[in-house]
Amino acid sequence: MSAASALSKSASKTVPESSTPAADSSTLPVGQHGIKEHSDGRFGYVPVQTRSGRFKSVNVADFEAVTGREAVWKHSPVAKFTDLTAGDLDGSRYAVESTPSADVSVEWVPRTDARIGTAGLPEERAAANAWSVFDEALAITVSGEEAKEITVTRSALGNSARGAHTIIEARPFSQATVILHNTGDARLSENVEIILGESANLTVVSLQEWDDSAVHLANHFASVGRDARLKHVVVSLGGSIVRVNPSVRLAGSGSDTLLLGLYFADAGQHLEQQVYVFHDAPKSRSRVNYKGALQGQDARTVWIGDVLIGHKAAGTDSYEQNRNLVLSAGTRADSIPNLEIETGDIVGAGHASATGRFDDEQLFYLQARGITEEEARRLVVRGFLTEVVQQIGSPELEARLQLAIEAELIGTDDK
Repeated sequence: MSAASALSKSASKTVPESSTPAADSSTLPVGQHGIKEHSDGRFGYVPVQTRSGRFKSVNVADFEAVTGREAVWKHSPVAKFTDLTAGDLDGSRYAVESTPSADVSVEWVPRTDARIGTAGLPEERAAANAWSVFDEALAITVSGEEAKEITVTRSALGNSARGAHTIIEARPFSQATVILHNTGDARLSENVEIILGESANLTVVSLQEWDDSAVHLANHFASVGRDARLKHVVVSLGGSIVRVNPSVRLAGSGSDTLLLGLYFADAGQHLEQQVYVFHDAPKSRSRVNYKGALQGQDARTVWIGDVLIGHKAAGTDSYEQNRNLVLSAGTRADSIPNLEIETGDIVGAGHASATGRFDDEQLFYLQARGITEEEARRLVVRGFLTEVVQQIGSPELEARLQLAIEAELIGTDDK
């Protein structure tokens, strides 16, 4: 795909400078939605040309009120979480449980910590609201070259609106798996910063097993250093509205990322993920593979995949894909891959997206061998989702997820 054909469609309409009234910068946020101050003090509309050009700010007041018409919100049920985008959030410390692990520290640090803001900045109001209020950040710091695994669990956030901030740092040459396990009830907007030093090897798993009423809006920002490798996994099974948006910047030469996603939406459930990979260094590599299943009336999933290969990223190798399996009528899956290329010197780049129902031939094949239709359906779905589960790299977690998928499928048969 050429750079010209891959550019944002927001460039299709412009507003002439002469038709733009003068404005006070205190009431018109500079940079937001392409607004730019000219040398003579007037403001004009300059459309955002690329994914990396989106407005960013840690101050919630710099973002306009969310209406649902914005590109970043137009697929989300924004009326159901106005307390997280416009309300006052509780940014105090909350209870966490963590499994002990050598060379991994879990501690609360002040918002003046030098690492905060180094991996990325908010591009929308909910993230900025959370960033504006947190008192302390939960810092998970990994060191040591031996492989290790740690699970950090939150289960008692309650139903009041909260804002939170987490830092995960993998120091140079370290390797670990960090599992962020979310359970119980919550109304939470949060930012997670992931920082990989040179040659670090880190797996981060965000596991959503919330109660049915929970609302979770999360933005994960990752910066991957020279020859470092990040495996980022989003597993969303529970919750009413769950929106986890990972953004990965491949900042160092030879950096590598694998982004995996697994989700199963039931009746009335909204599961969303907006994925962004920015190749900002030469010889970087990325793979994105998200898979989901939907069943029940008004089950809804959204996947948006943006890949930007910057002008400095010679030798890039990138591919993203999303697959959705529809198990019943009344569901909706939105799948939107986007690719922008600013250099012609790449190894390869591509994307794919598909949404469909059961393969009748597969079902017929299984039923012809004496397997009931219900069990045949479970086998097909289990095989479809297992591809992602088996790439996580944590045997205990993989076994748990297989059981969780089986429980979802048994629930499907009961509905």
